[in-house]
Amino acid sequence: MEYLENRSLEKPLHQKAAILISVVVPLIAVFVAIWTLWNQWVGWKDVTILAVGYVLTALGITVGFHRMLTHRSFDAHPAVKFIFLALGSAALQGPVHEWASVHIKHHSHTDEEDDPHSPLHGFIHSHLGWMFTGQNADFQTYGKWLLKDEMVMFVGRTWYIWVLIGLVIPYLLAGWTGLIWGGLVRIFLLNHVTWSVNSVCHTFGSKMFVSEDESRNNWIVGLLAMGEGWHNNHHAFPRSAFHGMRWYQFDCSSYIIWTLEKVGLVWNVQRVPEERKLARLAGTAAVPAPVASAE
Repeated sequence: MEYLENRSLEKPLHQKAAILISVVVPLIAVFVAIWTLWNQWVGWKDVTILAVGYVLTALGITVGFHRMLTHRSFDAHPAVKFIFLALGSAALQGPVHEWASVHIKHHSHTDEEDDPHSPLHGFIHSHLGWMFTGQNADFQTYGKWLLKDEMVMFVGRTWYIWVLIGLVIPYLLAGWTGLIWGGLVRIFLLNHVTWSVNSVCHTFGSKMFVSEDESRNNWIVGLLAMGEGWHNNHHAFPRSAFHGMRWYQFDCSSYIIWTLEKVGLVWNVQRVPEERKLARLAGTAAVPAPVASAE
């Protein structure tokens, strides 16, 4: 733990190389997957493994990493908490505690110079370039409390094991095509959808609420990212467990959280009173919006 708190914030060369490999290998796998599809070597089994794996790991990121851990939008039974953190780790987006720390910093400096993936440096930078030129997670300033959570630190230290499990299971189910589609292609698709929340949702879309940043709602990202595309809503009310705030704003993650709450597996679910929503609506005489925070 002391090592995590005191290590240099600059990314070492070997870490940048690891990030490059994690980006390039799934991309290569996509071209291989297209070739197997062209040769009709892909069956419904491979597609099903891809779809199921995508949904599960996507929920691990949005419900587990993002809403449950980073923003503490709800409390969960230890078994539920572990499952979501393990699923999120299988997405190959790094240790959960580092993911959360970087995201907290993003909310503290949204669209400013100190934003880890600020669009001020261009669309490509905000999408994935920031991972190579940015800094490591700063636990002293953002998310120091994460280091005190034993489960979080265990899953974070063993994150590569969950990545391997996410690759081995598709292979055991369908061989090499299962590994390619349900493992590497799944990682490629989910990671780019997740990165699109940082890039697309700070560039393209509409604003439902007043905010001092460029966060925007994008319905395409909303569908693909299990509700994360309602990004302006999220920045207006960061701690809300529900990002979709209108009936037509499909938010798969919120339905999962609502269901788990009904059966008693999660509690203290954070909601936004309707009067607060009305006071922040864009295009009204609303009071100036405060700077969004991870809280």
